[in-house]
Amino acid sequence: MDKVKSIKISGIPLLIYLGFTAITGVSIAMKWLPSGMIGALLVMMIFGGLFNIIGNNLPIVKTFLGGGAIVCIFASAGLVYAGLIPNDVVENIDQFMNKTGFLNFYIAALITGSILGMDRTLLLRAAVRFLPVALCAMTVAILCVGAVGALVGYGFVDAIMYVAIPMMGGGMGAGVVPLSGMYAEALQTDKAAIISRMIPASTLGNVMAIVGAGLLAKLGDVKPALTGNGRLMRNHNSDMNEKKNSSITLEELGIGMITAMFFFLLGVIINKFVPAVHSYAWMIILVAVSKACGVIPVKFEDSARQWSQFVMKNWTSALLVGIGISMIDLGAVAQAVSPMYLLLVFVVVGSVSVGAGIGGYLVGFYPVESAITAGLCTTNMGGTGDIAVLSAAKRMELLPFAQIATRICGALILIVASLLTQILF
Repeated sequence: MDKVKSIKISGIPLLIYLGFTAITGVSIAMKWLPSGMIGALLVMMIFGGLFNIIGNNLPIVKTFLGGGAIVCIFASAGLVYAGLIPNDVVENIDQFMNKTGFLNFYIAALITGSILGMDRTLLLRAAVRFLPVALCAMTVAILCVGAVGALVGYGFVDAIMYVAIPMMGGGMGAGVVPLSGMYAEALQTDKAAIISRMIPASTLGNVMAIVGAGLLAKLGDVKPALTGNGRLMRNHNSDMNEKKNSSITLEELGIGMITAMFFFLLGVIINKFVPAVHSYAWMIILVAVSKACGVIPVKFEDSARQWSQFVMKNWTSALLVGIGISMIDLGAVAQAVSPMYLLLVFVVVGSVSVGAGIGGYLVGFYPVESAITAGLCTTNMGGTGDIAVLSAAKRMELLPFAQIATRICGALILIVASLLTQILF
């Protein structure tokens, strides 16, 4: 009994937390749950904390599959698939995550805090090497899946265009949707038929990337020489975080929040003029340039870093539950499962991570961190996939590099796809 009393979830004693969970569950069943932000965030935080501690204590899951992160995503997706979460709750959470903008709010905090808290020399040295590594790894993966597709009878062109390209396009909204339009126009066919063929590749690629991140984290534990435990560059004395002062004031949290939102605003404004490049990518560029040029006051840098740590500590599990409820369709995943299809998705995920690990090592990165960011994060479902993958690997501080892989490489993949549709179709 004393052991039970000592357990806390999100700082709350276990028995009290279970009481909160039970009341929330009854409110969902009785349709008493408030709509809007309060109802959505409450469900996400309550279930996020519970699923996270379960995942972090399940023997095989915590060791090989990413622990709490993967349980948060797939347990919540399983509840939706089983019909245990009503449609009105699912719609409310989807509205809060996407239309209200909680996902953007979270990502803006982490990108700004991670980059402004990064050592300036590390930022300059890593950025110029990262993009070539990611692009070379993606090229290797595309060629490998094409070859395997030809060998197993799926087709060289189909394996590239309907498996590899959708997986690397940067998610659903930034990748699969515009790709389906390109393909439909080139083939003079129905867009719905194209998109239904691409969604399983994107979804399964996301699942395998999350599992792969957990396995790579385990590899780093077994072979410490292969990992920087969250640091990308080898032979660099600085950690990802330039400052180690842990004191946080309420004023600094407010400064950090405003700074993160302002940089996101700037990214959105520039995207209006150059829509071909995602607003996240513009945000990364602006924050990185500001950091490299030293134009941001030290107090603002510290505040942004502290705000990102607050957001990551308190809302990561909640966000993962939101991803599972609103963005993971287990039915679509189940329908796409076949030995041949799984093999092709595995070839893409495996070859891009191996290619990024080897390429990263050659340019001075730790193989594990390079394989996760320049590899796995090119095959997941956009910003949500980046968070899920890095959470499974317990390396959330690498989000800026993950976003480069997702947004900038994803945009380049769209350009490549538009050229390939003219050549291959």
